[in-house]
Amino acid sequence: MSIWWSLHLRREAASVPLARRLLLGTMETAGVDPDVSYDLSVALSEACANAVEHGGDTGYGDPSEAFRVTAYIDGEKCRIEVADSGPGFARVQPVRLAPSGAENGRGLCLIQELADHVHIGNKPGRRGAVVSFDKILKWKKDAPLMAV
Repeated sequence: MSIWWSLHLRREAASVPLARRLLLGTMETAGVDPDVSYDLSVALSEACANAVEHGGDTGYGDPSEAFRVTAYIDGEKCRIEVADSGPGFARVQPVRLAPSGAENGRGLCLIQELADHVHIGNKPGRRGAVVSFDKILKWKKDAPLMAV
């Protein structure tokens, strides 16, 4: 069984909990272990918050008002991608831990801690950042949509 969904969301703070609740509801309905669902929802929240905060003005006078979230549950893995139309990353570097007192800069590091595989980069040939991550799923006993 595979499930996928894609959202086109406004770059507003209210979009972050909306994406998170949709993911959690999908995971619960499918029968994914709550701890795995929680980890993925926190990682998604961080990626969405980054898109809302940084995925805006492209520098050409046309502020982008939306970002895209796509989630796939396929077999034993969930893959999530958050893409915006902002300026992207000036250069993609290894993610470093933010200083302990910092209020910003911990999101990408947290995503790397919660997911099994993370890719951070720019859209090929276009402006915008893409953060994708995946995690191997654990299922509740007798999960209705568990991979066979």
